[in-house]
Amino acid sequence: HNTMTRKTVQQEPSCTDLDQSGLLSVAQARQKILDEMIPVGSTEERPIRQTLGRILAGDIVSPIDVPPYTNSAMDGYAIHSAGLPQSDNATLRVAGTSWAGKPFTEKVMPGTAVRIMTGAVMPEGTDTVIMQEHVELCDDSITIGAGHHSGQNVRAAGEDLQAGQPVLTKGRWINTADLGLLASLGLVQAPVYRRLKVAFFSTGDELRAVGEPLEPGQIYDSNRYTLYGMLTKLNVDIVDMGVVRDTREAVASAFHEAAEQADVLITTGGVSVGDADYVTETLKKLGTTSFWKIAMKPGRPLAFGQFSNTIFFGLPGNPVSTMVTFIQFVRPALLKMAGASDYLNTLRLKACTQTPLRKRPGRAEFQRATLENDASGRLCVTSSGAQGSGILRSMSHANCFILLPAEQGDVAAGEEVEVQPFRDYL
Repeated sequence: HNTMTRKTVQQEPSCTDLDQSGLLSVAQARQKILDEMIPVGSTEERPIRQTLGRILAGDIVSPIDVPPYTNSAMDGYAIHSAGLPQSDNATLRVAGTSWAGKPFTEKVMPGTAVRIMTGAVMPEGTDTVIMQEHVELCDDSITIGAGHHSGQNVRAAGEDLQAGQPVLTKGRWINTADLGLLASLGLVQAPVYRRLKVAFFSTGDELRAVGEPLEPGQIYDSNRYTLYGMLTKLNVDIVDMGVVRDTREAVASAFHEAAEQADVLITTGGVSVGDADYVTETLKKLGTTSFWKIAMKPGRPLAFGQFSNTIFFGLPGNPVSTMVTFIQFVRPALLKMAGASDYLNTLRLKACTQTPLRKRPGRAEFQRATLENDASGRLCVTSSGAQGSGILRSMSHANCFILLPAEQGDVAAGEEVEVQPFRDYL
């Protein structure tokens, strides 16, 4: 018999490996990405209603006092505090009325009061408002009792904001309350950074668009819909490039098209160690890209780099893995690139798990769960179901991730865990 030498099969890392050597941690990968993000420089002035969800490109300083004049916080009667009784009662004559938008213009003399409406200018000679429920009205006089104090129910000019005071700072993601605040200053428009333009496509010959019939071995493409939703929440300009077929020519063409129009390109699927990996092949020709294995579940494979002037993210193809890696890596990167100062979500909560959690040490896990208050008001979290990386249903039913560190093992019901709410992201 001929002696044959047995060849050792070279194995690439897989998602079932227990040995995590050489893998990046979630924090390391996130920081590597953020270190490369340069905020866009272009800005534009927009009417304040059109700034909602945009990133402020300059500090806002109040041009006026808010409120601009001292006014009443209640419907009642304006008096001078010198006329407040210390005991017994006091009777004052009503000299007129100060309406919101129509002030009482005479000086209020001692022993008199002025009927005043909420928001109306405090008349000269008054510094206190007695609520209408706390007086007795008889003809053109009121009687008040003891127990009131000077300055009550009065809003001072500049109490909210003083002229020249900083109001909103550059890099702020403008919210609904900010719109009202800008309007209260009388501002017509505000400076914002231009929107990022983000393109994305899926790869895979097994993928079909919704509405098409499925042949054996085919599935509907859901990743472009979850990406569309998460990008819409970030208020970026979106370019959906559809499903790109697994051919060298189609993938290369898609990359060139993205380079011409987008700040960022996101792909799902096709970034692997497999043979039919034209995304990886194209990236190596066009630009500089890193291909990482990250010690996380779900997720693990991630590509990040740049070609032409476009930033590239290659996300795993499994639907939940796509969403988890977007939230943990892409979202903060896009926010920093868009000019946001608060681009990292640092909100983490402690909650009691109502369900036991299975976990093997080695990788950080992002388990889908539902966070709510129990009957006593305590924060509790419940697993939303099967945690497989292709099971979107448990992601749909969830409102947070349970964050289980790499070294963590199984968690018993009743133990405290850390959670990351994500409802506002989806």
